[in-house]
Amino acid sequence: MAEGARGGNFLADIIEADLAAGRNGGRVVTRFPPEPNGFLHIGHAKSILLNFGLARTYGGEAHLRFDDTNPTAEDSAYVEAIQRDVRWLGCDWGDHLHFASDVFDRMYACAERLVRDGKAYVDSQPVEAIREGRGSFERPGTPSPFRERLPEENLALLERMRAGELPDGACVLRARIDMAHPNVLLRDPLLYRIRHARHHRTGDLWCIYPMYDFAHPLEDAFEGITHSICTLEFESNRELYDWVLDNTGPWDPRPRQYEFARLALGYTVLSKRKLLQLVAEKRVSGWDDPRMPTLAGLRRRGVTPEALREFADLIGVAKNNSVVDIGKLEFAVRGDLEKRAPRAMAVLRPLPLIVESWPEGREVELALPWWPGEPGRGTRAVPFGRELLVERDDFALEPPPGWKRLAPGREVRLAGAYVVRCVGVERGAAGEVTAVRCTHEAGSAGEGGPRGLGAVHWVHAHRSTAVTVRLYDRLFRVERPDAEEDFLQALDPESLTVIGGARVEPALAEAAAGSHWQFLRQGYFFADPEDSRPGAPVFNRTLALKDPWSAKAVARSASTAVLTTGIAPGGHARSSTAESAAWTTGRPLEPHAPSSAAVSAALSTAPTTEPVTKAAPSPRPESLARLTRYRDELELSASEAELLGADEELSRFFEAALPSYPHPKPLARWLANDLLGLAKGVPLASLPLGAPAFGKFVALVESGRVTAASAKVLLAALVQRGGDPEALMAELGLARQEDPAALLAAVERALSAHAREAERYRAGEVKLFGVLLGAVMREAQGAADAASARRALEERLR
Repeated sequence: MAEGARGGNFLADIIEADLAAGRNGGRVVTRFPPEPNGFLHIGHAKSILLNFGLARTYGGEAHLRFDDTNPTAEDSAYVEAIQRDVRWLGCDWGDHLHFASDVFDRMYACAERLVRDGKAYVDSQPVEAIREGRGSFERPGTPSPFRERLPEENLALLERMRAGELPDGACVLRARIDMAHPNVLLRDPLLYRIRHARHHRTGDLWCIYPMYDFAHPLEDAFEGITHSICTLEFESNRELYDWVLDNTGPWDPRPRQYEFARLALGYTVLSKRKLLQLVAEKRVSGWDDPRMPTLAGLRRRGVTPEALREFADLIGVAKNNSVVDIGKLEFAVRGDLEKRAPRAMAVLRPLPLIVESWPEGREVELALPWWPGEPGRGTRAVPFGRELLVERDDFALEPPPGWKRLAPGREVRLAGAYVVRCVGVERGAAGEVTAVRCTHEAGSAGEGGPRGLGAVHWVHAHRSTAVTVRLYDRLFRVERPDAEEDFLQALDPESLTVIGGARVEPALAEAAAGSHWQFLRQGYFFADPEDSRPGAPVFNRTLALKDPWSAKAVARSASTAVLTTGIAPGGHARSSTAESAAWTTGRPLEPHAPSSAAVSAALSTAPTTEPVTKAAPSPRPESLARLTRYRDELELSASEAELLGADEELSRFFEAALPSYPHPKPLARWLANDLLGLAKGVPLASLPLGAPAFGKFVALVESGRVTAASAKVLLAALVQRGGDPEALMAELGLARQEDPAALLAAVERALSAHAREAERYRAGEVKLFGVLLGAVMREAQGAADAASARRALEERLR
């Protein structure tokens, strides 16, 4: 978690109880202990943010430690990559960078002590015999014939192992615990094995290496870790963890292990073996392929550390394993990019559009805002002329019901520019549409307009820039690829589409590598940091503007219609069979408009124009009435008025929420921008969150009692669980505490209840600060901002 624990986090409760009881001398020390044998993924990010966040919240320290006990699989390149990823997440370990290899000598001394105490012995059986002798859950183990070796003989053999006199597999060091123990892990587990391999840090200094279950608790003890937080698969290992510490101590502080549910994310595999297989078999382009769940891949896709921190807060910390809906990650990413990505226009599959009524040779520069509705954040010049390019999917000869884009006889607005009417098309030799001819309405330049028209994006045909665009999607086509007999069969062949002939407005020609953009109506994009060059950016799609997966099921079920009619579900025209094949297999598309010269040549040939007289159907009276009311009476934005006016279900929900919060603008904004995304295509009437409760939620947010980030967490919880927004806010500890007097009162109550600790802190026991801060957070009942509470407490203790 980004800032530690919110209310209800059982790990935070444990730490606060320890601080209140004065355990560990008031210290909180956590650690993130990766093995340097691979790249970090999003599951590791959850652990990193949790460990570093808890330490930060409670005034403690977090260590970065490399468990480098397996020289055959580890490499310094992984060490560097892991450090880079942890820093990228915003976590700082300060002086606390540790390696298991730094304390190999201390571990070996602990092993010698166990041997001398008769608690460990050297076993000369083959590995297969040892494995068989451990038994199973149904039958006890069989003691090794070497279990009763005397300590002196075991020490001599251990020294020979250490000196390199014995080959790999000749023998191992085992703990002497209980061969009939119900926990199979405690049936004389292995502590050391021989491995003649060069270590990436110690070279050939060692030829025996500790097993993880022996090294891990000792490293925690050596570093003074107080709370050793692991994932649930290590729950059975906890007894062995405690046995090692109990028989090699005493330790102060005595580390304790706690387990939480690891991240299992839908449409993803996080197994290191499976990720390696994807890379080795070239199913992806590498560890940083933007479809990979690695931090390197997410970074290259354009996901920010702030989005991952928000995601970690959103999913929380649980005790039971479950699969997290990937929509929650996408929700957090969209929310983050919405605030940081300026808007621009890009046409991915260009179709020429000729504005016949525009004078030939005349061009104007339109000043369009980077952030619509916020002109104070800057504008850019977008050239407009007679010859433009629009999205091929934005035109249909025979549009389906509800179509609001280009079609014969219909009007649309060119985003930020003029209203145009389609008056004709041009056809190629095979009868395909090669250009659309329109007229424009003078004096209609700008946004909005009286008719509630649909808007399409566009670029200038000659002054736009050709770029490469990569459309990334989920790597797997099923939610649980691990459940498949062969997870590779679940790979989605449509997870990457490369478009080589996309066109962007001139301002994007010099887009800096690593910059974020929202392509109008297309999605969020990221200028690839590796492949972009000055003047030639390559754009990776981070996410579509809205979740397309609910529509994909419909699209796939209607694939036959695409093949027979050339019209995709929703009325999107496909240009050709060859293009359709390229679109679905991930092969690069041939550019529709490879250069300005090619566009000019195509336009100058002037194929026969087919006049169009067919008029567009009028909207239904009830829809028009709603649109008029929402736009003129309630003063909603054009897009929100159109959305609510055209959809009867949305309109009913909106109207039912108004009595709870009679301020239509924020209500419509939260409905359109957030609630619909969380609903994922489910009818709003079927959600646990009813319209009156939704109105109360918006009232709560607009009153300032919950932050914007916390509001999104609260709304997600309401969509899942329903209930009263205010009660759920209190239960989740999401209320904003802005009252300085209330915070100071909480500080005073905490200091009064812990007067002795406060006195000792002022006398120099600075480690007690965590105890006092935990008390303040409890007195504030989880409502105080941790940073504000820290500052208030520091001021009062001076």
